[in-house]
Order: sequence, then C-alpha cells, then structure tokens
Amino acid sequence: MRPQLAVGVFVFDAAGRVLLIQRGRPPAKGLWSVPGGKVEWGEAVADACRREVREETGIDVSIGPLVTWIERMDPSHHYVILDFVGAPLRDDVPLQAGDDAAAARWLTDDELLDLPLTAGLLPVLAQARSLIRR
Repeated sequence: MRPQLAVGVFVFDAAGRVLLIQRGRPPAKGLWSVPGGKVEWGEAVADACRREVREETGIDVSIGPLVTWIERMDPSHHYVILDFVGAPLRDDVPLQAGDDAAAARWLTDDELLDLPLTAGLLPVLAQARSLIRR
C-alpha cells in the first residue's frame, strides 16, 4: 500500500466562524474536523478541496493559501493531508451535511471548544486564522 494524498479546508465566513463537519465514518468517526478527503487520480488539489467541501457541506468555496501539511498514520491508514484556507462564494446558502459528514456547522472558537475535535485541529486552526488576518 502507498500513502494517500488528502486535503482539508479551513473555511471561514465573514463573521470569522469556521466551518466544521462531524465525521460520519472512520477514521475519526464522531469527531469534528474541517471538510476534506482524498484527492482522486487526475484531480487537481484545489479541485479536490472544492469538491470535498461541496460534497460534505453543500456550499461552494474559493480556495486560498496552503496552511500546512500533516501526516496521519495508524495500522490501517497512511494519509498525507494538505490543509488550505477557503471562503464561501455566497453567504446565503444553508449548510447541508452529505457524503461522509454526519453534520456541518459554522462555529465560533468558543463553541468548538465544547466539541470532540480531531487530534491537532486547534493549532492548525490558529495557523489558518493567522493567514486570513494578513
């Protein structure tokens, strides 16, 4: 087996809230994270970002800069994840969880502290926020 390339997108609305999804399947089922998933063969990374956000939340986004990359390994998975910043193209589209997302929500920093989050999410969120404040 080979490592799989995946993407994650830190989408921020005009109020500064971040878009998180509750994962509906392993790995990390039940935990909250940014929308994302595997890059398909022949798919550009930015296109994979847009597709994953649309599939998991029902909204269209623009893709901004790379925040960081993360490597996740366990006995059955090996992912190299590229995390990007994104922004919704419209602010009047309701969220609709889909694909492997059990739920999707816009959250303030205070609200997300009460949720079970994927490991390492908060430090990368801080990095993403620093990019949008420039």
